[in-house]
Amino acid sequence: MSMTISLCMIVKDEEKVLGRCLDSLSDLVDEMIIVDTGSKDATKRIAAGYTDKIYDFKWVDDFSKARNFAFEKAGCDYIYSADADEYIDEKNREKFKKLKEALLPEVEIVQMYYANQLEQGSLYNFDRELRAKLFKRVRSFTWVDPVHEHIRELPLVYDSDIEIKHMPLGNHTKRDLDIFAKSVKKGIKLSKRLNHMYAKELMIGGRDEDILRAEEYFTWLCEDEETDGESLKDAVCLVVRGALLRNDSEKMYHYALKEVAMEPASEVCYFLGKYYYQKKNIKEAIIWFYNAAFETESALDIRYNGEYPFDMLKECYKKLGNEELALDYEKRLKALKDDQKL
Repeated sequence: MSMTISLCMIVKDEEKVLGRCLDSLSDLVDEMIIVDTGSKDATKRIAAGYTDKIYDFKWVDDFSKARNFAFEKAGCDYIYSADADEYIDEKNREKFKKLKEALLPEVEIVQMYYANQLEQGSLYNFDRELRAKLFKRVRSFTWVDPVHEHIRELPLVYDSDIEIKHMPLGNHTKRDLDIFAKSVKKGIKLSKRLNHMYAKELMIGGRDEDILRAEEYFTWLCEDEETDGESLKDAVCLVVRGALLRNDSEKMYHYALKEVAMEPASEVCYFLGKYYYQKKNIKEAIIWFYNAAFETESALDIRYNGEYPFDMLKECYKKLGNEELALDYEKRLKALKDDQKL
């Protein structure tokens, strides 16, 4: 007997994509639960063509609360969490059907591949990555080990080969950054995970004004004695970028040197290169761009470890009249972009 599955979604103004998503899932799940957070378009009408389990939830700038509300409405063995801007194509729908028939009851989480990540350029460094998508609704505790027995606390996770197409009409960076900014303005201390996500989304998709708005928070994070090494590295990247935008070389150097004294991130090396490039000190700029490309690893955005420094090295060598090296970096940049398209 196959497991039953509840689809749980939170939606708002998704009339352009919701039908595509629900069409791809309608015969794979046993119930559909749609939680609307304030749509002003035809989203709820479209959802009503698939299910009568439609609920309203007042938006409070908290996705977790909305998703938990949706999960509470589920009644099947497993819960499938989906966003309106994703869908499953026919090849992967067949895989999903086979998974549903063969899923062992001890499996508590099933991961699936989330694809098309780079198309909108929000906070992703990889085009395809595993994500937890299917969750056992009622988790059972199991004793393990023949001696010194203990309760298995970590969930049993199965990595499937099902691929979900993520096809948003636009990216959600502004929405997400606004939520982050409101949270820190209220004095909410973000978790280590959220600090990293905030920094990552700022670095990959943030506008200059977003960086400047967040600079005070990440400066505070740099000075907080409880900040761990990884979070400090992320924070320094944002503070250095903000100081560079404001032409505050003293602050930029102060925090960049903190990073360089440890294990510098590509982002910091790149911003130091930009500083010297703007000062027309091209030879010094080359040193830092080279470090960004070849001697360091990126903390938040892989483009600072390849694409961006390659482009600036090309420009630097052009200014020095070295056409051979300029062409070399132009070729490296093209090859890198071609690889990313594969």
